[in-house]
Amino acid sequence: MGGSACRLASVAGQWKGTNTMEKKRYTYEEFLEIIKTLRSENGCPWDREQTHMSLRPCMMEEAAEVTAAVRIYDRTGSFENLREELGDVLLQVVMHSRIAEEEGLFTMEDVVSEVAEKMVRRHPHVFGSVSAETSGEVLRNWEEIKKQEKEGKKQEETPLREIPMELPALTRACKVLKKADKLYESQKSFAASADRMKELSLKISEREPADYDKELSDMVGDLLLEVSNISRICKLSQEQILTDKIEETIEKYEKAPKRAEKT
Repeated sequence: MGGSACRLASVAGQWKGTNTMEKKRYTYEEFLEIIKTLRSENGCPWDREQTHMSLRPCMMEEAAEVTAAVRIYDRTGSFENLREELGDVLLQVVMHSRIAEEEGLFTMEDVVSEVAEKMVRRHPHVFGSVSAETSGEVLRNWEEIKKQEKEGKKQEETPLREIPMELPALTRACKVLKKADKLYESQKSFAASADRMKELSLKISEREPADYDKELSDMVGDLLLEVSNISRICKLSQEQILTDKIEETIEKYEKAPKRAEKT
């Protein structure tokens, strides 16, 4: 609900007492009641209108803001943004859960119970008798348990298409290539992708710039996929790498003298 005039902060800013100016501290249960009230007949018009579909952009925005808050905390040690943005993500979770409860589907309690059960089930080396001494062993166990969980369940998506298209394209590319390699064993090696990148770069350099060039678009797409394959093989987060490089670029330009404006 980022940016909404009905954001939780509008009700959470109440003061306890007139002299102490101490903010009231709310409990988890009180927070659930606040969201229930906002969705009620006498609540907030904006909140009442929301659906699972309409809230999708909000969740994406809030998740990005949490990531930004982590970066700020890492650079400055300031945790206030992180605390606030985590609350906004929780708000999204509770809103979706409240809407689902109104639809007779599930409750927030169901969400908490299911994720808790999942954590216990997927950590048998902690809550069971399975041994896992390294993070690699933990991840292998995790993937095997996930596979077992899906057995017998109706899957509407193919194994590759179940990777959400709502993910950032670079992130999704790595996940698709990783799963394709596991399922079909057809992915290129590091050297093959590097060679293909050289070939594509040469072809791109020979093109004349144009507003839109279908062949050039295809070549750039192929080049990005080869970069994604190298990132996958080397376990690089290309999304984070590009984000960091963009920040470096901004800093570089901001330190340079600006071009004189034309009069």
